[in-house]
Amino acid sequence: MDEAAVELTLVQTLAVSAVKGRYLSLSPSFQRCSLASWIKENIKKKECCFYVEDGREGICKCGYPKIQHCDEAIKPEDYMGEQWDKHRHVREVPTDAFGDISFGGLGQKTGKYVRVSSDTSCESLYQLMTEHWKLRSPNMLISVTGGAKNFYIKTHLKDKFRRGLIKVAQTTGAWILTGGTHAGVMKHVGMAVRDYTLSSGLMEGQIVVIGVAPWGVIHNRHALVHPEGCFPAYYALDEQGQGRLSCLDINHTHFMLVDDGTHGHYGVEIELRARLEKLISQQSLGNRESGVTIPVVCVVLDGGPGTLNTIYNAMLKHTPCVVLEGSGRLADVIAQVAALPVSKVTLVLINQLMKRFFGQEYKSFTEVQVIEWTKKIQDIIRMPHLLTVFRIDEDKNYDVDVAILQALLKASRSDEHAGRQSWERQLELAVAWNRVDIAESEIFTEESQWTSCDLHPAMFSALVGDKPEFVRLLLENGVCVRKFLEHEDTLCQLYAHLPACFFLRKLAKRVQGGKIRRGQEPPPGSTKISLSHVAEEVRHLLGSFTQPLYVPSRYRMTKDDVRLAVPSKGLVDLPCSGEEWTPDTVWDPGRDLFLWAVVQNNRELAEIGWEQCRDCIAAALAASKILRKLAQESGEDDSEEAKEMGEVASHYEKQAIGVFSECHSWDAQRAQKLLIRVSPSWGRSTCLWLALEADAKSFIAHSGVQALLTQIWCGELSVDNPHWKVLLCMIFFPLIYTGFLTFRRDEDIQRQAERTEQQKLAMDSVFSGSSDAKIKRHYRGSSQQSELKPLNCSSRLMSLFMSPQVKFYWNIASYFGFLWLFAVVLMIDFQAYPSWRELLLYVWLMSLVCEEVRQLYHDFDGSGFRRKAKMYISDLWNILDVLSIMLFIVGLVCRLQTSGTVFYVGKVVLCIDFIIFCLRLMAIFTISRTLGPKIIIVRRMMMDLFFFMFLLSIWVVAYGVAKQGILIHNEDRLNWIIRGAVYEPYLIIFGNVPSNIDNTQFDLGSCSVNGSDPLKPKCPVLNDENMPAFPEWLTIIMLCIYLLFANILLLNLLIAIFNYTFQEVQDNTDTIWKFQRYELIKEYHSRPALPPPFILLSHLILFIRGVLLRYPPQRHKHFRQELEQTVEEELLSWEAYMKDNYLASTRQDESQSVEHRIQDTAEKVGVMSELLEREQEMVSATMSKRLSKLEEQVSESTKALRWIIDALKSQGCKSKMQPPLMTGKSSDRDDGESSGQETDEETAPHTFARQLQYPSSTVKRFPVPEEKVPWEVNFTPYLPPVYNQQDSSDSDTSVLDKHRNPGGRTGIRGKGALKSLGPNHILHPVLTRWHDAEHKVLEFLAVWEEAEKHWALPGCSAKPDEPLAQSLERILGKKLHDKTKSKLEAGEEVYNGYVDDSRNTDNAWIETTIITLHCDTALMEDLNHIVESSLSSHQPLQWREVSSAACVCPYQQEALRQISQRHNAHF
Repeated sequence: MDEAAVELTLVQTLAVSAVKGRYLSLSPSFQRCSLASWIKENIKKKECCFYVEDGREGICKCGYPKIQHCDEAIKPEDYMGEQWDKHRHVREVPTDAFGDISFGGLGQKTGKYVRVSSDTSCESLYQLMTEHWKLRSPNMLISVTGGAKNFYIKTHLKDKFRRGLIKVAQTTGAWILTGGTHAGVMKHVGMAVRDYTLSSGLMEGQIVVIGVAPWGVIHNRHALVHPEGCFPAYYALDEQGQGRLSCLDINHTHFMLVDDGTHGHYGVEIELRARLEKLISQQSLGNRESGVTIPVVCVVLDGGPGTLNTIYNAMLKHTPCVVLEGSGRLADVIAQVAALPVSKVTLVLINQLMKRFFGQEYKSFTEVQVIEWTKKIQDIIRMPHLLTVFRIDEDKNYDVDVAILQALLKASRSDEHAGRQSWERQLELAVAWNRVDIAESEIFTEESQWTSCDLHPAMFSALVGDKPEFVRLLLENGVCVRKFLEHEDTLCQLYAHLPACFFLRKLAKRVQGGKIRRGQEPPPGSTKISLSHVAEEVRHLLGSFTQPLYVPSRYRMTKDDVRLAVPSKGLVDLPCSGEEWTPDTVWDPGRDLFLWAVVQNNRELAEIGWEQCRDCIAAALAASKILRKLAQESGEDDSEEAKEMGEVASHYEKQAIGVFSECHSWDAQRAQKLLIRVSPSWGRSTCLWLALEADAKSFIAHSGVQALLTQIWCGELSVDNPHWKVLLCMIFFPLIYTGFLTFRRDEDIQRQAERTEQQKLAMDSVFSGSSDAKIKRHYRGSSQQSELKPLNCSSRLMSLFMSPQVKFYWNIASYFGFLWLFAVVLMIDFQAYPSWRELLLYVWLMSLVCEEVRQLYHDFDGSGFRRKAKMYISDLWNILDVLSIMLFIVGLVCRLQTSGTVFYVGKVVLCIDFIIFCLRLMAIFTISRTLGPKIIIVRRMMMDLFFFMFLLSIWVVAYGVAKQGILIHNEDRLNWIIRGAVYEPYLIIFGNVPSNIDNTQFDLGSCSVNGSDPLKPKCPVLNDENMPAFPEWLTIIMLCIYLLFANILLLNLLIAIFNYTFQEVQDNTDTIWKFQRYELIKEYHSRPALPPPFILLSHLILFIRGVLLRYPPQRHKHFRQELEQTVEEELLSWEAYMKDNYLASTRQDESQSVEHRIQDTAEKVGVMSELLEREQEMVSATMSKRLSKLEEQVSESTKALRWIIDALKSQGCKSKMQPPLMTGKSSDRDDGESSGQETDEETAPHTFARQLQYPSSTVKRFPVPEEKVPWEVNFTPYLPPVYNQQDSSDSDTSVLDKHRNPGGRTGIRGKGALKSLGPNHILHPVLTRWHDAEHKVLEFLAVWEEAEKHWALPGCSAKPDEPLAQSLERILGKKLHDKTKSKLEAGEEVYNGYVDDSRNTDNAWIETTIITLHCDTALMEDLNHIVESSLSSHQPLQWREVSSAACVCPYQQEALRQISQRHNAHF
C-alpha cells in the first residue's frame, strides 16, 4: 500500500471515530478533510464516455456539448462503430460537486449538497446524511410531490398547507423530501420553511428539507463543481435566464443532485428517490429495537402523469397518501372520486374531471392514457386505508398536520398486522411524534383496552425522549409505575439513556474511574451503568448521613436469587443483571422515577415523578438538597445550568412547604410525626434533617416545624408555661409537685380524657336500648388499657432538669458566673501564686474544655466523626470557643512562668481572651426571638465592614504615606512611621485634625529635630528660620481632599451599605433565626443536665459508659422516630391524600389567576376568530356546491324536456332517448354507459388478475377499468400483450380465443406463468387442530414456500380427471396421506371454483378446490411426529394459527376465514 492510500485510510478512520464519538471536538478543516475523503471513496457521478452527435452540431446524444467531454470520449477506441447506449456508454467516476451551499441574501443559512450517481447505494446516502451531515434520524418522512411547474393555489389553502407542514415537521422531528427546485410544490415547501425561520428567529432551523433533483436540469450548476468540495459554494438564483432548466430552491437545507450522465432530462431522480424512501422506511424508529420502523407519508398537491405514477407506486408499497383538495389537476381529480364506490368511477367520469381540472392540457392525453388513468385511480380508491383527502370545508382534518398524522395511523391500523400490534405501533408513532392530541383522539379511545404492560415501551420512549405530556397521558391511561420499574434493568436503561447533563458526567466519571475529562460529554449508553454507581453518586449528593438507596449485598448471588425488600409486600423476586440488594434496601418505584428526573434537572418530568411519590415531603426536600449540591459543584462550569438547578431546588422547597402546610392545617401532631419519621426510601433520613442539609430555611421557618422545635426545646414541660414559672421552679423545685408547672403528659391525659368521654357518649347512643353488656365491658376495658398514666415525683423532677430549656437557663447562669469569676481574677485576684478563685476558674475552664470535646465526638445523627468534625469547624461559635480556650491555655502557660515580663504577657493574653469569652455570650442569645435576629444582622454588617475597611485602608495609606514623606525627612523609627502613615490619618476620620500641617500652629518644642527623643515625633524639614519648609498649600489641599473622600464619601457609603444590609436582612432575619435556632436546640437537647463546673461529673459518667463499659450511644427519639409498618403505611397514605389536596388547590389558584384568565381569554378569542374564518370559507364552499348542483339540475331538466318533445313526436309515445334520471346528485354518465357499473362490491370483477405489473416479469398489462372487465362490454382500444413465461406454440390467436377467462378481461393474453391454457386446477387439503384445551385458538398445517418466502396452504396442481385420493397422496406425501386417508375422503369442501389470482390471464386462469379436515386426538401424535421430521426437508411443515396474517394469497385467507367461521374460532 502506497503512502497516499495509507494517509487516506488514516483520515477515514479518524473521521469514523469522530462521527461515532460526537462529543469529541474536531476542527472544521479536519471535518472537511474527512468528509471529502469519505465522499470520494463512496459517492460517484456519471459522465458520458462516447461522444456521438444527436443531429445538433457540437451536442452529444447525452445532451452535453462536446467541450464537456474528455478526450477519451471524443476519440474512443473501444466503442467505434457502436450505437450510443445510455447504459453502456455512461460510466461512474468520483463525484466533483459536494460541500456547503450558500444562496446569499438576508437571513439565508448555509445548506449541504452532493452530486450523486443514479446508481448510488441508498445505504451510503443515508450514512452521509446521518453521520457526516449530522442529521438526526427522522421520526417520520414526508414525501411532498405534485406539480413541478408554478401553479395557482388558493390563499387560505396555501396558508394551511404551509402552517400544517411546518407544524408536523417541527413537532415530530420529520424529514421533508421534495424535488428540490424553485418551482411548483417545491417552491411552496421552501416558502413554508422560510416563513418558519423568519418568524422563529432561528438561523439554524430545526426543519430538515431535502431536495432530490436531477443534476442535468440544474441551472448554474457550474458554481457547485470543485474536485475538493466547496465550503461554501455560492449559488445564484436566476429564474429569468434558466430557460428549460430549473434553479435550486434557496430555502431547502440539503440537496442530493442525481446524475445519470445526461443533460436536460427530468425524472431521472425518481428511481433513486423511491429507493431512498424505501430504505428510510426500513430503519428502526427511535433508539430502541421495538420493531417499529420510520413511517413514510406522501403529500400530494396538484400534479400530472408523473405524480399519478408516484402515488400509485407508493400506495402499492403500503405508503399512505394525503391529497389536498383544491390544489388543482390530479389532486382535485382524486379528491372528487375518493368517496365514490369503484363502480361509479368510470371512464366518462374521469374524462369529465380531467377536462374540468386540466383545461387545455387535457387535449394532449391519448385515449389509452385516459384508460390507464382510470385504472390507476380505481386501484387507488380501492385502498381507502391508504388515501386521505384533506378538505378545507370539513370539520375533521382541519389542519394539514392532523390529516398527515391521521393518515399514517389509519394506514398502520389497517395493515396486515392487525390487533394489538397495530395499536402498539400507532402508540409508538404518536410518542415519537410527541403528539398528545393525536394519541387522545385516535388511540386512547373507549374501544381500546390497554394494560400497563402494553404501554411500557411507549412509557420508556416518552421518558427517554423527554415528552412529559405523553408521560402524564400514559399514567392517566393505565401505566403502573410499580409494574413499569418492576425489573431493575428498566431503571438501569433509563440511567444509561440520560441526556447530556452534569450528573451524567459525574456518573460516567465514577463508572470509568475518573477517565472522563472536564467538559467532555460521555456518549449515551456507552458505559454499563449499574444502580450501585447511581447509589454512590446520589449518596454523595444527599450526604453521608444517609444510607445508599441501592446497596449491593455482602455476598454475591445468582441472577435468579435477586430480591428487593418492599415494606408493604415483603420480599419480591426481581431479575437483574448481577446486582443484589440487602433486606434494608427499599424498592420504591415512585422515588426511582422522581430521582431519575431530578438528577438530570428535568423539571416537568420530575414534577410528574413527584406526584407518584408517597413520601412526597421527604422527596421534595431530597430533590432540593441534590439540586443545590449539583448547582454548587457545577457553578464554575455552567452558570446557567447552576442557576436553573437553584430555581428548581427552590421550587421543590415550596412544594414541601405547601404539602406540609396542608398536613399541619388538618392535624398538627400527625404533621410533626412526618418531620421526625425515618424514611426508608431516602436513606433512612428524616424530613427535618433533609431540610437542614438542603439549607431549606423557609421550610424550617414554617410554624409547624417551629412548633416541633419548641416542643423539643421545652422537653416534657408544656410549651404554655411562662418563663418566670420555669425560673422559679429551677430554684424552688418542690413547686412542681403542687401543679405550679404544667407538663405535657398532663395535657395529653386531659385530651385523652376528653376524647374518651366523647367516644363513651357516642357508644352509649349507639348501644342505648341494647342489652349486650359484654360488648360495653369490652369497649370500656380496651379504652382503659390505652390510658396514659401521670408522671410520678421522680419523673417530674427528671423531666424538669432534663428539659433543654432548663439546661439552657442553668448554663446561662453558669456562664455569667464564669465571666464574673474571670473578671474578678483579672482585676482583683491575679497573684503570683494562684488563689482559690483562680484555681476554681481553671476547674471551670476544664469543664468547658471537656464539653467541647464531648460535642466534637458526640455523633448526634450517626453521620460519622469526619462529617461531625467538619460541621463542628464550620460553625463560627465553635471557632470562637476553640480560640478562647487556646488563648486561655497560652495565657495560663505564660502566667505560670517566674519571669515578670512573661507573667505580665500572660495576663494580657488572658485579658484579650476575656473579650472573646464575652463575645461568645452572643451565641447564647440566639434563642431569643428579640435578640436573635439582631445578632444575625450584626454578623452580616461585620462582613460588610470587612470589605469597607479594605476600601478605607487604600485612602488611609495613600494619604498617610504622602503626608509622612512630605513632612518628615528620612524617619527611621518604625513606631513613629506607623503612627504618622496609618494611625494619624485614621484618627483624622473621627475629627482629630492634625496641627503639624499648618505653619501657624507649629511648635518646635513639640518635636525632636533629629528624632533623638523617642517620646516626640521628628520635626518636619526646617528652613533657615527654623520654620517648616514644606508647601503649606499642598498639605492643606491634600487634607481637604482626604476628608472629603474619607469622611463624607466613604463613611456615608458605609452607612448606605449598613442600611441596605439591614433592609435586605430584616425581611429574612426571622427565617434565618428560626433556621439557626435548631442548632442551639440540638446542642442543649444532647447536653448533660448539670451546668459547668458540675458538668464534669456527667462527663465522667459518659466516659465510663462509653469507653470503659462500651455501651452503645443513645439515640434521640425526639429528632428521629421509627414507626411500625402499619402506622407508617397509614401516615404515608394520609400524606398522599394531603398532597392531592394541595395540588388541587394549587391548580385552582392558577386557574383563577389574572395571567391564566388573560391567556384563557386570548385562546378563546383565537378559537373564535378561526371559527369565524372557517365559517366564511364553508359558506363560500357551500354556495359554490349549490351553484354547481343547480347547474346540474338545469342540465337534467333540459334533457328531460328534450325527451318529452321526442316522445310526443314519436308514434306510440316512444322516444329515441332514454328518460334521464331526475336526481339531485351529479350523474355524469351518458347513454352508452353499461349497466354493469351499478353492480355492488360483492359482485365486483376480479382485481388481482388486473394488476398492471405481471408478477415475476417485466411485462405490464393493458389497463382494464372495472367497467370494461366483462367480455360483453365493448372495449375497442383493448390491445393486451401476449406473454408466456415458458416458450410455447400456443400464441396463435385462434388457439387463444378458444379459452376465455370466466372472470373477464385481465389485460394480458397467453399462458403467463401458468402451465396450460384454460383452467389450471389446484387442490388444497387443509388440516386443522385446536391449539388449546379451551378451543380458542385454531391452527392449520402450513408448508413453507421457498420461492415466495412465506407459509401457505399445502397444495399443487391437480389433473381434472385425476382421482381425489391420488391427488391428495401427491400433495401430502404417502406417509401423511396414509395417516389421514380415511378422514380426507370424508373431508368437507370449503370452496370449488375460479380464483382471483395475479397470475391469471385472458386465456389461462386458476381454479381451486379446498377441502378441510379437523384432526382429532388419535391422529395428533402421528401428525406431530411427521411435522417434526419434516423440518430438515426443503419444504418443512408447521402448525400455524388461523388468522388474517397467516397466508399471503388472498383466496387462501378467504378459505381460512370460512374454516374459522365453521369452527367458531377467532380470525
